[in-house]
Amino acid sequence: MTLEIGRISDAVQSAHRDNGHLAGGTNASYIPFLASVDPSLFGVAVMTVDGQVVEAGDTGFEFAIESISKVFTMGLAMEHVGADAFHAKVGADPTGLPFNSVMALELHNDLPMSPLVNAGAMSSTSLVPAVGAEDRWRKILAIQSAFAGREIVLSDEVNASEQSTNFHNRAIAWLLYGGGAMYSDPMEACDVYTRQCSTLITAKDLAVMGATLAAGGINPLTKERVVAAANVPHMLAEMTMEGLYTASGDWAYTVGLPGKSGVGGGLIAVAPGQLAIAAFSPPLDPAGNSVR
Repeated sequence: MTLEIGRISDAVQSAHRDNGHLAGGTNASYIPFLASVDPSLFGVAVMTVDGQVVEAGDTGFEFAIESISKVFTMGLAMEHVGADAFHAKVGADPTGLPFNSVMALELHNDLPMSPLVNAGAMSSTSLVPAVGAEDRWRKILAIQSAFAGREIVLSDEVNASEQSTNFHNRAIAWLLYGGGAMYSDPMEACDVYTRQCSTLITAKDLAVMGATLAAGGINPLTKERVVAAANVPHMLAEMTMEGLYTASGDWAYTVGLPGKSGVGGGLIAVAPGQLAIAAFSPPLDPAGNSVR
């Protein structure tokens, strides 16, 4: 991989140069903080499994992790309850519907189906064993930090913006509770889930987090094992099936790598055993993925 870094650098610089001009898309408008982010920002970062990094553009700008957090909470929950129990309680099937769909719950007896849609993500959050909301929150923040190789922090501004508009998720949490797929107090789970989506990361952080998955659960910077190697294929499988919302099938067909996007403008793709590619740009397409 060391011999390839020059080619990787050329590809990153070219991708940033060729796609920076792309127009179209709009910032997520239903969360006030996200609507206010400069839409011209654009960064691309790659990290290899041996810790080499290539960057272009606005890779140091901190943005809200949003739905990308679902991947790491899934990993944390599996570490505690085991992959089989996690599969039985949360599920692993694409819904084929928008990430915040209530219809998906109605069609599947109030079961979440996938940990990478909002219902399944809140169910995953509730599975993390804890003595209360703050204990659960500390564990989730710690797993994000372990994946990134640095201390990740909550943005009070993003969280306040999210908490003031998350009524739909609160309804989903109660539906999960009614269906027996919520494993803590539903409003507590919704609150912690909202916080986990409100942390700040950079494109470089995201590349490190993805490279940790590419390296089988070992952070290339810290050399620490973050999740069991046996759990990583399950995480990557979910990213392949449901990582880019309703565009997941098109992504898998055309790109062929496990990926995950967030409405904050972040996007990650993982080449197992090789590297991770991360990008950030706020304008989104109709599916909720960055247009760049």
